Formats: sequence, structure tokens, C-alpha cells
Amino acid sequence: MTHPRDTAARRGVATAGALAAGLAVLLAGGAAKAQSLTVLPVNINMAAGELATSLTVMNQGAAETSVQVRALAWSQPNGQEKLAPSDDVLISPPIVTIAAGASQVVRLVLRHAPEGKEASYRILLDQIPPAAAPGTVRIALRLSIPVFAEPATRALPHVQYSLETSAGQTYLVAANDGERHDTIRDLALTTEAGAALKTAPGTPYVLAGASGRWRIDAAGQTLTTGEKFHLAAKDDTGPVDQSITLAATP
Repeated sequence: MTHPRDTAARRGVATAGALAAGLAVLLAGGAAKAQSLTVLPVNINMAAGELATSLTVMNQGAAETSVQVRALAWSQPNGQEKLAPSDDVLISPPIVTIAAGASQVVRLVLRHAPEGKEASYRILLDQIPPAAAPGTVRIALRLSIPVFAEPATRALPHVQYSLETSAGQTYLVAANDGERHDTIRDLALTTEAGAALKTAPGTPYVLAGASGRWRIDAAGQTLTTGEKFHLAAKDDTGPVDQSITLAATP
């Protein structure tokens, strides 16, 4: 069964202007021009047994543009984002040229259904810029769309939170030993006295069998091993409201 949040995600729209810098920068006058590409949906959730889906790339700019589309395997070893070449997902067509005001449907096909746990990929859309005019530099736009494919068996996330110190830096760690990704939002970490700690921006996704890490900015405060903190957040299973203790350095 597709999660209600998955249905909502399918209706999302990713707009190039909100996700990346402009495509062309005019060096002489310091002005910036952006070509408007829009991708629908903003992420893709494939239900169990679903092996094919699609996305739509819309060119809302005033000139023709070409885009290369690739699928990469997505993992999070030791809390780090990693993309690797993969032939698990077939892309058709892999390169598209879209006229101004037009759109192109790109079809994605899984070679095989995932087993045991959800499979995760990133679809990279790289704009292929035309030759730059004298006095200009054209910067290629890249959009990254997450793709999640559920296994035949029921898959749920199971995230456990901790605070850890490594090389003098403290991190909030979310370890997901479940079979499905989780989405962590609205993180708020405070001391027992109520002082807020800032967390550095990062991906909201914690993949199945992986972990996410957010660096903590203590803003000059001294964090002590064994000290308790309060964590509030939202994830795909509901609100998070718990006490966590800063662990000793491994």
C-alpha cells in the first residue's frame, strides 16, 4: 500500500529556480540569467510490484534546451551521501531536447524488483548548455530527483536517535535499521535548561539500513558526555519527542 505522504509527494513540483543557480552568468555586467526548467514530480515512490514510472521535464524558458538524464544508485555509508553508477534503472530517452514552452516525458523502468528492503536511487538531470557567447560563461544546471522502490514484503522505517562526538565535533545521528527510508523534518534540539542548539542543514532522508548525520553547532556552549538533551522532530511515522544522551567518543 502506498503511504499517504507518498501520494502527496507524487503531486510535488521541483522548479529549477528553487533548486539550483542560474544557467548563464554574464560576466561583463555581473547580471545573472536563469533558464526555467521544471520537473514533475519532486520525488518518486514506486509501490511494491511497480516496475515502471515516469517524470516530466518542462522547459519554461525562451530558448530550446537539452538535458541528459541518468540513474545512480544512492546509499549513505557512515552517514555520508554516496552516488554510484548503476544499470538497475533504464532511462528512456537518456538525452532530451526540449523546445521553449514544451515538455518531455522521461520513462524509468526497473530491471528487477527490490528484495528484502526498499531500493533507493537518484535521477540526475544535467542541462547541456549551448556554446557560450563572447564575454559569458554558461553554467550547467543539475537537478537531483530521489526514487524509492518498495519490496514485495511490507517495509517500514525504524529510526533510533543518538548524539555522538567525533574529532571534537558533535553530531545528531539517526540510524534506520528498518526496510524503508524515513524523512526527518523540523529538527529542534535543546539542552535540559532549554537552550537551543543549531543543526547544520542536510538531507532529510535516512535510507533503509543506513544513517543520517547532522552537525551540531553548540554556539560556544560546552557539551558534556552523559549530558541529556531534548529532541523534537517529525518523521514519516509521526512526531518525535524524546530525551537523548551525549555518548562518549568511540
